[in-house]
Amino acid sequence: MKKVNVALVGATGMVGRTFIKILEERQFPIDNIYLFSSAKSAGTTVDFAGKKIIVEELNENSFDRNIQIALFSAGGSVSKKFAPIAASKGVIVVDNSSQWRMDPNVPLVVPEVNPESVKNHKGIIANPNCSTIQAMVPLKPLHDKYGLKRVIYSTYQAVSGSGVKGVQDLEDGVLGKPNKFYPHPIAFNCLPHIDVFEENGYTKEEMKMVNETKKILDDDNIKVTATTVRVPVRGAHSESINLEFNRPFKLEDIFTELKNTEGVAIVDNPSKNEYPLAIDAEGHDEVYVGRIRRDFSVDNGINMWVVADNIRKGAATNAVQIAELLLKYDLV
Repeated sequence: MKKVNVALVGATGMVGRTFIKILEERQFPIDNIYLFSSAKSAGTTVDFAGKKIIVEELNENSFDRNIQIALFSAGGSVSKKFAPIAASKGVIVVDNSSQWRMDPNVPLVVPEVNPESVKNHKGIIANPNCSTIQAMVPLKPLHDKYGLKRVIYSTYQAVSGSGVKGVQDLEDGVLGKPNKFYPHPIAFNCLPHIDVFEENGYTKEEMKMVNETKKILDDDNIKVTATTVRVPVRGAHSESINLEFNRPFKLEDIFTELKNTEGVAIVDNPSKNEYPLAIDAEGHDEVYVGRIRRDFSVDNGINMWVVADNIRKGAATNAVQIAELLLKYDLV
């Protein structure tokens, strides 16, 4: 595989540092790497592949050099301004913010689900929301075989999804210190409030899951609803997903489909208290699925419990996998 020049935007943040870790672990073929951040972190050094790389301040001229791929994780406002600048200079941007996800001209990609979509890029490819990514991996094969009629998401999302401030609030709260970031204490508590509330009563996070599910699966007929909750867990999101299909199924066939799905690990042995746990998923790239059972309240329904590391598969790993697809399809 040929080597390419890669830029990381937001290199010193939680996801940015995980980008570096994932690129090293997966031995992504890098010739030169450029790290960009805000002025606050510029000048610091970051270790990559045994070398110390100086972090540069991001500006309009940052992409005036030979860069093929840029991985962005610096927030929507940064992506809105700088992703088009990078794309105009021939850089393919993989953006982790919500800025471009619902743009009809921007592919929204989960590599195990819709890899061919990267071929339709016009300079920018969007990384889905973390909670959407982990749901799509097991839902895609089931949708293909049985047709999704309705999806009900109930999420239990780790504080790392809020970045370092969320983690700090949890750690402080356990010590009895007041919360500074969340509107209420997160220690020993659950907050049914992720992102801002919209006029329809849903939060922005909930609407992300609704809209992104339909776009990634390319099916606007699926009925989707969501309730997203922040819980006092450091890393890895958990989701209770209720599915109603258009066609009947055998439960054993559901297990077979998921066992044969790339990126899915089945953990489902109730007799031994074996089911997906956040503490087991943290630090891994698989999407763990368990508690798979028929929903007897509808004709063709199931419940499942889905857990994944939100910083890895829910952000950094998925983005690096997209970059790998660009090389696989010879798009750079």
